[in-house]
Amino acid sequence: MRILVLKQILLIYSLVNGALFVCSMHLRMGGNETDRLALLAIKAQIKQDPHNVTSSWNESIHFCSWHGVSCSRRHRQRVTRLDLRSQKLAGSLSPHIGNLSFLRALELRNNSFSNKIPPEIGNLRRLQVLSLRRNSFSGPIPYNISYCSNLIIMNFGYNGLVGKIPSEFGSLSKLRIFVLQTNNLTGEIPPSLGNLSSLEVLAALRNNLVGSLPSSLGRLKKLSFLSLGSNKLTGTIPPSIYKLSALNLFSVEDNQIRGSLPSDLGNTLTNVQVFSIGLNHFFGSLPLSLSNATNLRIIQVQQNKLTGQVPDFRKLQDLEIFIIQRNHLGSGTDGDLSFVSDLTNATELEQLMVGENNFGGTLPTSISNLSTKLEKFWFFKNQLHGSIPTEIGNLVNLESLDMRENSLTGNIPTEIQKLSSLVELYISFNTLSGSIPSSLGNLTKLYKLFLQGNNLEGVIPSSLGNCQRLILLDLSNNKLSGAIPQQVIGLPSLSQLLNLSTNNFTGSLPLPTEVGKLKSLGVLDVSNNMLSGELPSSLGSCESLEVLHLQDNFFKGSIPSSMIGMKALEELDLSRNNLSGEIPKFLEGFVLLKKLDLSFNEFWGAVPTGGGAFKNASAISITGNTKLCGGIANLQLPKCKSQKGGSSRSSKLIIPLVLSGLALLVIVMVMSYFFLCSSRRKRKEIPLSTLANNFLQVSYATLLRATDEFSSANLIGAGSFGSVYKGILDDNDKHQLVAVKVFNLLHHGASKSFMAECEALRNIKHRNLVQIITACSSVDFHGNDFKALVYEYMDRGSLEEWLHPPTEIEEVREALNLEQRLEIAIDVACALDYLHNHCETPIVHCDLKPSNVLLDNEITGHVSDFGLARFLSQEAGINVSNNHTSSIGIKGTVGYAAPEYGMGSDVSTNGDVYSFGILLLEMFAGKRPTDDMFNGDLNLHTFVKMAFPNRVMEIVDSTLFEGGTNERRVQKIEVCLNSILRIGIECSAESPTDRLKNIRDAASELHSIRDVLLG
Repeated sequence: MRILVLKQILLIYSLVNGALFVCSMHLRMGGNETDRLALLAIKAQIKQDPHNVTSSWNESIHFCSWHGVSCSRRHRQRVTRLDLRSQKLAGSLSPHIGNLSFLRALELRNNSFSNKIPPEIGNLRRLQVLSLRRNSFSGPIPYNISYCSNLIIMNFGYNGLVGKIPSEFGSLSKLRIFVLQTNNLTGEIPPSLGNLSSLEVLAALRNNLVGSLPSSLGRLKKLSFLSLGSNKLTGTIPPSIYKLSALNLFSVEDNQIRGSLPSDLGNTLTNVQVFSIGLNHFFGSLPLSLSNATNLRIIQVQQNKLTGQVPDFRKLQDLEIFIIQRNHLGSGTDGDLSFVSDLTNATELEQLMVGENNFGGTLPTSISNLSTKLEKFWFFKNQLHGSIPTEIGNLVNLESLDMRENSLTGNIPTEIQKLSSLVELYISFNTLSGSIPSSLGNLTKLYKLFLQGNNLEGVIPSSLGNCQRLILLDLSNNKLSGAIPQQVIGLPSLSQLLNLSTNNFTGSLPLPTEVGKLKSLGVLDVSNNMLSGELPSSLGSCESLEVLHLQDNFFKGSIPSSMIGMKALEELDLSRNNLSGEIPKFLEGFVLLKKLDLSFNEFWGAVPTGGGAFKNASAISITGNTKLCGGIANLQLPKCKSQKGGSSRSSKLIIPLVLSGLALLVIVMVMSYFFLCSSRRKRKEIPLSTLANNFLQVSYATLLRATDEFSSANLIGAGSFGSVYKGILDDNDKHQLVAVKVFNLLHHGASKSFMAECEALRNIKHRNLVQIITACSSVDFHGNDFKALVYEYMDRGSLEEWLHPPTEIEEVREALNLEQRLEIAIDVACALDYLHNHCETPIVHCDLKPSNVLLDNEITGHVSDFGLARFLSQEAGINVSNNHTSSIGIKGTVGYAAPEYGMGSDVSTNGDVYSFGILLLEMFAGKRPTDDMFNGDLNLHTFVKMAFPNRVMEIVDSTLFEGGTNERRVQKIEVCLNSILRIGIECSAESPTDRLKNIRDAASELHSIRDVLLG
């Protein structure tokens, strides 16, 4: 009986165990299958996969071997990691992601995923890493993610997310890194974030967050990185935050925060390296204790309301950037600048910017002991007196020196010639005397020189003609005399401003007779001098001139007919001279002319009425010319009398009239023949207004809303002609992310730059050109002219930002790898090939450089900024821009513009080839053409050429090889780099005849190199 019972028990036990085994196997297979199906669902919503990374996601291999998928053996091959970063994937993220219940890391950064973040992520209770950085996700952040209680890293940076930061995230006790930067988040910072006891990094800059910083953040004892700049935060900083001793970076710049800094700041933030509170409303003094924060590298407190003296900072030996300008610091008395002597211990100092304060006294001679690495030294708009110390010549690496608007006296020290790296020199509006040192001609890198508003005497030294890079020169409002040297007034590099007004210059206006030397000049002002003689006919070669002031001199004779080509003029002032003759009718054709002053001369005859400024009495001034007649009624001039006379007068006119008629007939015949020969190829001329109106579809109010009233938080770039803002354009309930380029119409050439981009972009479309969406030409709410262009938004910024990341500690950006740089180079070459060879009328870009190459989510290059573009006729590359496609004649940027442009040569596709060559060398050598190491005969081209072909691996950008690679791969890379740099060398040859003839050849070769590299 016992045996029977025992057998029954064993049978039941075996049956139960068997059932449990079957059930376990079923569950095991079911969980495994769930992961596989979830991955296939994720693949189904990926719409673009250029690298075919999901092609391995098929039945032929186990899903644990699929690309980007990692599984754990411990949990019977369940998916624990999904890593698809930087694969150019596009589409939506499937809600089935929530079925990968064993997932610990979801890494999708640097792709183009869009639409909303699926709330099903909240099902991933084991998730530790969630990185969705640099995608195009929109909508709010799901609060469900707070259920992922094991999260350590959560990165939503650089997307289009909206709404508030979920307060539920305060429960993530293990979270160490929380990144929200560059989105469109609103609302306040949740106080619950103060519960994140493990948090080390909180980055939420460039959003639209409001309210005060919650005091609960002061509980985050492990916080080392707090970056909340460029929001709309208000209130004061809670005292507890100033006591977070682990902070390395404290950045709240560009908000509306107020309050004073605590006196023990440097004793509590003992580890801080970056302290940035600029562009706020802080008041009070800089605390003395700040000098105890000896790890400080960057101090930025500019544009606040700080007062008092600057403390002794001699302990801050690692300081690199010190910016305190635009405050109320100093007392206007001697000793205010004693802190400058203290900074001589900062051997790494690169920027010292103390302008626009109340500093008095003299500039201490101890500046000679400042770091030789100093690049920017600004102390403008203070109350400094005394002379400029000769010791300033010891700052041999200075690039920008600004001492304008003080009360400095004495001479300009000749020791300034030692500052051979100087690019900008501002000494204007002081009381300096003596002569301009001829040694300034040794500053050959100088491109801005401002000496106006002093008491300088003597002549302009002709040695300034050696400054072949000068684009702005202002010597106005001094006591200079003698003749104007042709070497100076004829500098071909002068492209923005030459102002010699209000001096005592004599003699004639010595404009160079060589055609093209002043082709690019935008503003010429020699008014209020003692110049005499006739106006030179070479004025006509200044075809880009927008402002011409010649008033208050002794010029005589008539207005030269050569000026007919100066149709870019917006202001022409010839008043108070001895000019005579009739007012030329060609001035009627100057449609941009807004101010014409011909008063107090000896002009006679009929005032034109045909158009331009002559239709508006408020735009012209003709007072003091007693022999003028006619014109529009508002001028109230006497009517012109018709000519009467006998046969004698008529007979005198017969011969000239016959000769003129014959000459006119010949001209008409020649022009007719030329028209018949070239009409099939000649571009149809379209008025500028028509070109612009092709795009005028958006109002000022719409753009104001789209950019949140052009908020500084949405500012993504600024240039000479305006600023670019990120915006969201609403169109039929659709929200489109756009870039809005607002033109600064006060800047000379901005209006023409607007028209140039409209004309250049109206009919061109290519995948590697930034596409214009719409435009606005209107007035703002104050009645001021307003012009803007709206482009598609490029998520990844400019190539410049990737090649040379800013020094501010803001994010850790991965360097572009070799394949990515090569792809971008091909993109740019293809764009230029299209402009040069496939447009109805060839277009020369004229300003190709890294900052004008924008990258989308897929790291595809798009050439942008056509403000300097020129159209060419198809006959021998003749420029037919008629000045409408140029700003003020600038033909590029220093370092990237072709050398022949500096000699006045016309633009050509060859110039773009040169710029492309420099761009190519910069991309792979990692050095700007304006790098400090390049001086004398050494430039980027020669630097690479000297290393070619045997030492290219020594001079290429070291970041190309980060992460290591095997020997065989290195050999292939070296071959490809040699080929790439060879193309760059050939394209950037100094002589146009030595360059590659067509950008198409460069594009073709780069395609072949890519095939070798990827093959």
